[in-house]
Amino acid sequence: MDNPKVQEILEKQVLTVVKAVEDKIDDEIAALDRLDLDDIEVLRERRLQQMKKMAEKRSRWLALGHGEYSEIPSEKDFFSVVKASDRVVCHFYRENWPCKVMDKHLGILAKQHIETRFIKINAEKSPFLAEKLKIVVLPTLALIKKAKVDDYMVGFDELGGTDAFSTDELEERLAKAQVIVLEGESSLNTSKSSGQTRRNVRQSTNPDSSDSD
Repeated sequence: MDNPKVQEILEKQVLTVVKAVEDKIDDEIAALDRLDLDDIEVLRERRLQQMKKMAEKRSRWLALGHGEYSEIPSEKDFFSVVKASDRVVCHFYRENWPCKVMDKHLGILAKQHIETRFIKINAEKSPFLAEKLKIVVLPTLALIKKAKVDDYMVGFDELGGTDAFSTDELEERLAKAQVIVLEGESSLNTSKSSGQTRRNVRQSTNPDSSDSD
């Protein structure tokens, strides 16, 4: 352990890493020094355009009802909602305690993720949708992207099988389904199973799998 040769090798490796980091920092400083006023103005204009586009997008989302968790009164309204927004989380519910627990968490997430529309619909008053999408266990979340049901969350099985799950746990599950976007997130497992069933909510299909265990 006290071998001077080993110590010397370790010291050289540390110095090599430090030198590489210093060189990288020097290169970045040099790049900044080379920027003239025109370059800075171009970067500023690009940033302003990005901010303008994001503001326009936020305004459009809010106009569509994003930012709040709302109930859809009828099956007909469901179709217009999912066509209008690229990402929709739809809670099929009935008046029971588990659904009220889900309501609480979705209400929080709706305010945090205005890129996604969060809605609920009474499954017992929506027999056509419930049958078409094979909704049996409640609560069920239909995770919809570009007017297609891309994924489902059935009950609390994926959240520890208990109603004591946290909003963060639900948020993580929705992010993995890519139906919400986490700030700065780049390492989520975004690859879905190639066999994932997609059900087009705009036309009748014959799903070959059921989530009703």
